[in-house]
Amino acid sequence: MTSQRELLTPQMLRYDDFDDRAETRYLPYLMYFHRAGYRSETINTDRLGFRISHGADEKASVLNQPKGPVRLLAGSSTPFGIGATSDAATMASRLWSQYAPSVPWLNFAGRSHNSMQELLLFMMHRELLPEVEEIIVFSGLNDLALARLPESQRGEHGGFFNCGEYFDQMEELRARNRKTKLGFGRRSAAVKSENHVVPPLKDRIEYAVDLTSRHLASLQLLAAPTGARITYVLQPLATWVRETGSTEEKAIFGELDEVSNFWELYGDIATIETGRRYADALRVACEAQDVRFLDISPVVADAVTSSDWLYVDRAHFTDHGTEIVSGLLADSLGLS
Repeated sequence: MTSQRELLTPQMLRYDDFDDRAETRYLPYLMYFHRAGYRSETINTDRLGFRISHGADEKASVLNQPKGPVRLLAGSSTPFGIGATSDAATMASRLWSQYAPSVPWLNFAGRSHNSMQELLLFMMHRELLPEVEEIIVFSGLNDLALARLPESQRGEHGGFFNCGEYFDQMEELRARNRKTKLGFGRRSAAVKSENHVVPPLKDRIEYAVDLTSRHLASLQLLAAPTGARITYVLQPLATWVRETGSTEEKAIFGELDEVSNFWELYGDIATIETGRRYADALRVACEAQDVRFLDISPVVADAVTSSDWLYVDRAHFTDHGTEIVSGLLADSLGLS
């Protein structure tokens, strides 16, 4: 029997292949990045793993740039374009080809990245970029979601997705390298299990905002020589836009909920109230860093009807959703 997800969003099968954990591309410092040189009718990446963006008459990526200055659309999987039926349907492409075409847009987003990884991605590839006029960081959800991890996994710079697997593997490596010390016997390889209690929502919001603020401050320093203006856009989780989605969203979300623990893990951050609280705190932090801020969730909410099918899952857009958000983004920020 064909699932609603496969029936309504067949392009997601190619994203499943693109995200195949057996093909994960591990990168030093960054931890992981996209499969490089990937080719399909849905998604294509350059030799570094950056997704191709489309203008009206040309294509470009970080490795294959157009002439002259560029704009960067950074962030995690939503601006990367998970859910789009093609490279031309991503947000960077729609901005470049339709809503803000005066300067080319490069897709500079990283699948499943947190704010530290977004910063590192820029730092590691800055030398490849020409003049950068604008950097829009379209992000925020991952830092808040990852704030529920144990402190030992979050460390000083924030947790990252699948970091539990990483720490488990590192502990196995340490255990293999432990030596017997003469006179003292063998040092125990046992690791004390952590009785983790998820921090209160207020603390998680404060933690995520603090991380974002620190990393934006560093991005400002790195981007300053380019003269680029930085804008932080809080990405619109589906339930931060509206409590009930379209008929298609109800079908897909219901099916996904049968095989995931979304509400158990993220139910308290998925409310409209939490989205607004998080946005208010981020706005203050961005103002302190002289970074322009936009909470686009209420903007989208005011622009759509209950029949608008915006999401392929609660974080990623359909082509129609991308089209609406791209236009609203350009209008809200005065981009041309």
